[in-house]
Amino acid sequence: MVRRIDAGLRGLDNPPDTQSAYRYCAGITRQFSKSFYFSTAFLPPQTRRAIRAFYAFCRLTDDLVDAPGRATGRVSGRANAQDIAEWRHQARLPARAQRHPVLYAWADTRDQFQIPQQHVEELIDGCAMDLTIDRYETFEDLRLYCYRVASTVGLISMHIIGLQDDSAKSAESARAAAIELGIALQLTNILRDVGEDLALGRVYLPQEDLRRFDYTEADLRSGVIDDRFKALMRFEIERANRLYEDNLPGIAHLRPEGRLAVGAAIMLYRSILNRIVDNGFDVFRRRAYLTTVEKFLMMPSIHRQIRQLANRAAA
Repeated sequence: MVRRIDAGLRGLDNPPDTQSAYRYCAGITRQFSKSFYFSTAFLPPQTRRAIRAFYAFCRLTDDLVDAPGRATGRVSGRANAQDIAEWRHQARLPARAQRHPVLYAWADTRDQFQIPQQHVEELIDGCAMDLTIDRYETFEDLRLYCYRVASTVGLISMHIIGLQDDSAKSAESARAAAIELGIALQLTNILRDVGEDLALGRVYLPQEDLRRFDYTEADLRSGVIDDRFKALMRFEIERANRLYEDNLPGIAHLRPEGRLAVGAAIMLYRSILNRIVDNGFDVFRRRAYLTTVEKFLMMPSIHRQIRQLANRAAA
């Protein structure tokens, strides 16, 4: 029996209906990540519902730390190690033992696509890091966090979407690209959410980078946007863009029917970096995002880029 997970829908007496469980996951995806919901619409139906079930699982896993009221059903209070351990245990159970729609759909997806349990454990480990770590000294320290909470998402998604061929070389190239693109996506998320994370007492920007640009946490708390902060943000944005640029060709290793969805998810999210610049680097009072119209307008260009990457890989 699932305890204290998702205040909006308590544990059921019996396993939920498969279709309703997947619909529930799609609803969570649509509510919490409009860009991801938009991008995954380009996947075949069976793959699309699996990816959205995985997103919903990631969402509730993250909520254990960031939104305990929503994730655990508590009125107040922070999650603790016991909550993480309980969630980890529940996430290992087969679908027939699940009583929560997200856990049911995730277990069904995990078993159907033979998701390596190691990646799931690493993902949960990453979310658990937020319980005890709120500062990172170096970018290398931050990389471990980004790997656990984001690169694992790419590695798991790779199993759901599938590779164009099963050769060891292709699999290793795809794996390496998924890891680095995950780092880029999480760094983008960190840059967008500087203000929100600060309100939670967290500073993900590496301490060594703050010192590099002579920018202090006191400045951060005051929301100072000056030449120092702009230089710091440009430095981090360039770091993320290099990761995107170097690893986007890895999309070509995916099955053709999955490339557009993955490419759209990555490139639309990458565009948040440009929006941060357009917003004058104000990540304290303005949230960087794309409108639905902007996403649609970008799709022809994204489609062309995906085809070019595939053609280069095939040449």
